[in-house]
Amino acid sequence: MTRPHADRPPLPRRRDAAPSIRDVAAAAGVSYQTVSRVLNESPRVSPVTRQSVLEAIGRLGYRPNRAARALGSGRASAVTVVTSETTLYGYACTLQGVEEAARVAGLAVGVRVIESDRAADVRNAAEYVSDPSAGGIVVVAFDRAGSALLRALPESVPAVAAIEAGAAVPVGRTTICLDERLAAADATRHLLSLGHGTVHHVSIPSENTGSGRQAGWRDALGDAGAAVPPVVTAGWDARSAYEAGRRLAADPGVTAILCGNDDTALAVRRALYDAGRDVPGEVSIVGFDDVPGSAYWTPALTTVRMDFAALGRACLAAVVAEVTGLPQPPVSLVAPNLVVRESTAPARTR
Repeated sequence: MTRPHADRPPLPRRRDAAPSIRDVAAAAGVSYQTVSRVLNESPRVSPVTRQSVLEAIGRLGYRPNRAARALGSGRASAVTVVTSETTLYGYACTLQGVEEAARVAGLAVGVRVIESDRAADVRNAAEYVSDPSAGGIVVVAFDRAGSALLRALPESVPAVAAIEAGAAVPVGRTTICLDERLAAADATRHLLSLGHGTVHHVSIPSENTGSGRQAGWRDALGDAGAAVPPVVTAGWDARSAYEAGRRLAADPGVTAILCGNDDTALAVRRALYDAGRDVPGEVSIVGFDDVPGSAYWTPALTTVRMDFAALGRACLAAVVAEVTGLPQPPVSLVAPNLVVRESTAPARTR
């Protein structure tokens, strides 16, 4: 899915801020893509519209973003991916997809890691990728750091973001996401269909209460009239997920668990094993992402398959369109889907 980005009012900016391409578009009464076409000397603009845009540029004293113009005219050959992580599965696969598509397009890919969501780290990363040599920007905004960077980028920087479904994003930015909400609802309904009274959820740090994974879980429980247990939070590290699993294992009423990702599911599975609770005999577990190897665990993990590489390829195509002023390409992503394996089974009859 993608959020539309064109023809929206420009974001509020400081009085001393330089005019943006959207300011020019508003003054000329055209879309900012049209302004980009004028800057790149595209023949697809009528003489009247071209003159109107040039007059608006002169009145406002607008200076075109050199990165956008260079990439749009073929004089630059780089795209920069900004992410807080390069090793976690979803982040790494999204980066892989960007790199694959960039290679086909003849573009080099640079990577800038955001150290944290602290203001200083976000500001440093934003300043780095605002340099013209960074080219178009793809932000992997699956977490607070990525989202903060997206908000901090100047409007003039051409950027597209891969986000969690349901995440809040700045008005006017192109964002693309996988439909995690429907997938999480399907996973929860699968567990309920097996006779489990409710489903507990162990979340990952990138999730917020409005995220697709939590929202889909809540949707399915609400539709079924099932109790909505408190979310059990875990960090990215296996130890925190194991501790979350220990807390759930101590409650005999817990019979079904939806985990925020597959690594979390693996640690929760170990905690249940150490507590003497059988999976799936006593407790069913569902993961998220379908990491390589999840089909070969004991038991094989039921999980939601996510095509992060396709998400990365879509982001690359979108940022190229962003900087060239061409229409955004259609986004066609395979919907996340539940892969049922051995870690889920009918609830035991009491």
